[in-house]
Amino acid sequence: MAKRRAVGIRDVARESQASLTTVSLILNKRDRKISRATRERVLRVVRQLGYRPSRLAQGLQAQKAGFLAVLVPQLRHAFADAYFGELISAIQETASRHDYKLLLEVANEDYVASHQHLELFRRHYVDGLLCMGVTNLDTYLSDFSEGGPPMLVVNNYLPELKLNHVKCDYEQAGRLAGDHLLGLGHRHLAMIHGATEVQTTTDLKVGFASALAKRSLHLADDRFVDGLYTEEGGALAVIGLMRKHPEITGILAGNDKMAIGAISGLKSLGLKVPQHVSVIGCDDMHQAEFCDPPLTTIHTPIYELGQRACELVLELIEGESDTVEETHPVHLTLRKSTCPPAQIG
Repeated sequence: MAKRRAVGIRDVARESQASLTTVSLILNKRDRKISRATRERVLRVVRQLGYRPSRLAQGLQAQKAGFLAVLVPQLRHAFADAYFGELISAIQETASRHDYKLLLEVANEDYVASHQHLELFRRHYVDGLLCMGVTNLDTYLSDFSEGGPPMLVVNNYLPELKLNHVKCDYEQAGRLAGDHLLGLGHRHLAMIHGATEVQTTTDLKVGFASALAKRSLHLADDRFVDGLYTEEGGALAVIGLMRKHPEITGILAGNDKMAIGAISGLKSLGLKVPQHVSVIGCDDMHQAEFCDPPLTTIHTPIYELGQRACELVLELIEGESDTVEETHPVHLTLRKSTCPPAQIG
């Protein structure tokens, strides 16, 4: 039996009575100046003939790799982390809808020192880069400032560098958390943070402190402690806080993992949540609803932010925008880990 000849782009052009250039532009989605009727006619012939364009040929024609890189920090089980997993899932699903695939990279010391973040573009492996888990210490990202390759910082920003970024409003998050606890009547407050070198940590603290300042209160340095963004860190942080300041009745944690750890740590001290100490988190991850008690937290739209980050880096790739600086609002999710402070005496 003779092998059937594969359908080629010339067959599509002949059957649709369009030029090779026109067919190529339509298949590569560079058809803004082509009429709707012509586009529909060509795509109808593509379906009728069962033509399947070569991804490699498309990439060469459009001078695009068809890949986006996602750069995460060197953390233990980074890809298993709920926060990074939520972002990566949103980015992957959005990229797939636009016919892009993902390349996952870890920004360890050797990776940065050997400039692999730039090699991705020099070797045409990727068309764009999304960086998450960024800190103020990641000065190597200056390689992407002032019109460099398409790159976007996801849910953070570096104040000293002008980089494309999209983030949640962590100042608003801090204010909402502070206003909620203060509105319940709490006056002895503390905050467990994840890392002071992360700019959004500073923003969260600024918002929290501003809520306190409106009531002539101050967040002392020894009530602003590191919980390492982990459950274990949150538990250890709260144990240290309560042993030093047993009068504390309200705590903001910089993410839900530390808040859940703090609840566990308080229980180990024989303290009840929220009867003795109210705890509020920040993220509204899935597990927040199912801890004991269910966690009051600031909802940051992480999944939606991942979707938006992917859309924005694609706009940078296509030249539809030159710079990106977006901040998305957050809101309070009220559950059962906060209540008015217990009346003493």
